[in-house]
Amino acid sequence: MAAYFVAQYVVNDLALYREYQKGAGPTIQASGAELVVFDAAAETMEGSPPGPQTIVLKFEDTAAAKAWYESEDYQAIIGKRLEATAGFAVISQSMNAG
Repeated sequence: MAAYFVAQYVVNDLALYREYQKGAGPTIQASGAELVVFDAAAETMEGSPPGPQTIVLKFEDTAAAKAWYESEDYQAIIGKRLEATAGFAVISQSMNAG
């Protein structure tokens, strides 16, 4: 079952975030994930999100998403995103009724 890595945040340090993007791109490509959404100006319809930047990556399954996230290559650069942004990220299955 497909799984999605969804992140939403505000970018506070654009230069550092650009460094993160350069490093993250190859890890995403190597994982076989599909970039489904990259929106720097998502429109809020309900609630109070941390920021307008929205990223959605599609993986084969939850195990593949976690393998990418926990990989040495991604862990080597994730600190740049965490330092450059404020927000959240989740992994969600395409159909999971609990």
